[in-house]
Order: sequence, then structure tokens, then C-alpha cells
Amino acid sequence: MKKLLVVLLAAVLLLPQLPARAEGVVNVFNWEDYINPKAIALFEEETGIKVNYMRFTTNEDMMVQVRSNPAAFDVLFPSDYVIERLIKEDLLMEIDFAQVPNAEHTVEWLKNPSYDPDHKFSVPYMWGTVGILYDTTRVTEPIDSWKVLFEDTYKGEVFMLDSIRDSLGITLKYLGYSMNTRDPAQLQQATQLLVKQKEDGIVKAYQVDETKDKMVAGEGILGLMWSGDAQYAINLNDKLAYVVPKEGSNVWVDGMVIPKAAKNPENAMKFIDFMCRPDIAQMNTEYIEYSSPNQAAIDLMGEEYLNNPNLNPPQEVIDGSEFFSDIQDFITIYNTLWAQVKNAK
Repeated sequence: MKKLLVVLLAAVLLLPQLPARAEGVVNVFNWEDYINPKAIALFEEETGIKVNYMRFTTNEDMMVQVRSNPAAFDVLFPSDYVIERLIKEDLLMEIDFAQVPNAEHTVEWLKNPSYDPDHKFSVPYMWGTVGILYDTTRVTEPIDSWKVLFEDTYKGEVFMLDSIRDSLGITLKYLGYSMNTRDPAQLQQATQLLVKQKEDGIVKAYQVDETKDKMVAGEGILGLMWSGDAQYAINLNDKLAYVVPKEGSNVWVDGMVIPKAAKNPENAMKFIDFMCRPDIAQMNTEYIEYSSPNQAAIDLMGEEYLNNPNLNPPQEVIDGSEFFSDIQDFITIYNTLWAQVKNAK
């Protein structure tokens, strides 16, 4: 019997050493259709951690859920200005970057962003711009300025974003102001221009996700759009093109953060590190079609990505754009102005 035990023990010792598998779950709260399902499956397969994947449609919806039940989530994917708000409200846990080594692949210009200046609480996931998607066969002039959205030339053929920050923001940029201004006169001037645009019948509709499909189908000439949605549309209709106007725009970042009340912070950091792994970051970028903040993933994607200005805009576009800053303490004024626009006939 002893000899048999010795033989069995030796056999066990000779078995290949499998990677340690973690236990438990990680509760992930992300945007709709904003991750390659294969990435989740691979994470579960490689780590043994079950992903409870939940979705939100707006930052505001996400904030309501986090405030009401902060312990329900381990990883969130908020936008830049919401990360700033979460930090102010002391709702985030500092990330132990020793457990997230793949975060070192972040492109230099996003390593100390204004919304997380000490780079303690977030890791960039995706980024992009706001610009104009247009039908190259139906425009009558070069599209390089926001002014085209406010002219009668394309009356009834302009889609605007049903988003206060984006539609008001680009109007402020067109007028030469900051997207983050709190100057009442500047905000009122931009609001009145949006009201006039609507009253003059220039706007076909205020929409979000529907616009890209309607532009693909030829139901409009111009659309205010996020860069990833624009790239999606261009892939389906090569008569469409995208531009960030010369007055500047918004450059936005969606990041990964861990709520302070998270029940599974170790698994959360494993998940974030996995999302930053170059091959996984590449997989998600190619699935979502937004811009990657991961330099190693960019290197893997090569010339096709680098030569696409919609996904990899030149530095002057980035330099001429702004991050949105948090306006939560100013939101009542913004909502009042937005009501003027939405109620215009």
C-alpha cells in the first residue's frame, strides 16, 4: 500500500502545473453592445471567474443605479466627466496598478487625464470624437465647419444628437466658446441658435442610436455623430464620410473603475487587467469600432487602423478638442436650456 501511495504521489507531482483559477464572480456594469462577447467567455474560461454582465444606456441611468445600490457592481464603464463626478462623491476605490500590469499599455496622452489627474481611479477603455457624418453624393460644399448644421442648405436633412452635452457642446464650439462654459450669455446664445435651427426646419430629428442606420439608408444628408457610430455607418455605405470640424469638438473617454463598495475588488482588477491585455483590447476595438487607448493593441492592428483618421485622428484634432467636465452642480441650468430646445417647434 505504501508503495502504491508513493507511486501515485510521484504521478501527481509529474502532472503539468495548471494556472491557478480564481473563484467567485465579478459584477460588470457596461454600456449596451460595448464589449465582444468572446472576451467575456475567454475571461471566464481562463480565470474561472463568473461574469455577471449588466447593461445601461446612459451615464445618468448608471449613476442612479450606483447611488442606490453601490455594492451591486464591481466594475463600471462610465464616461470621463462621470468618472470626475464619482471621484468627487468619493464613490470609487483606488486601483492597485500592481494587479493591473496591462494598464501600462495606455497611450501617453491618456495616462494623466484631466478627469482623473492623479491616475488613481480609472483605466481608459475606449475613446472617440464627435463630428459630422455626411453623404458625399448630396453635399454641395466641403464639410469642415459646424456651421453647415445651422444653414438652410440642408433644411430637413440634419440629424442632431439627443444629448444635451453633445448638441449644446458643438454649438458652443462653433460660436468660439468652451464646451464647458458656465457663462450665462454664452450658454443662452448657443441655446437660441439650436432653437432657431429647429424652428427653421433644418433638423430632421433628435436621435441617438437610430441615426447611423438612417444615414446608411440615405434618409438624411448630415448627422451629428460619435466617431464609432460613424465608422459603423461608413463600413455599410462607402458614400458616407466623417469629419471633425475645424472649430474643435469633444474628445471623450469611457473608462473602467471600481466602486468603493464593490464586493469583489480583486476579481474586478483581474477583469480590468484582462480588458487591457493587448489581444483582448484589439478584439474589443475591432468589434466596437471605436478608438483604442491601448498602444500595444494599436500596434497589433497595424496600418489599417493607423491610416483611418476616424479611429486614429491626427494630433491636431485631439489638441483642438476638449474633455467634458462634470456639470452636476450646474445641471438645473443646463436642463432648463435643453427644455427650450426640445420644446421649440
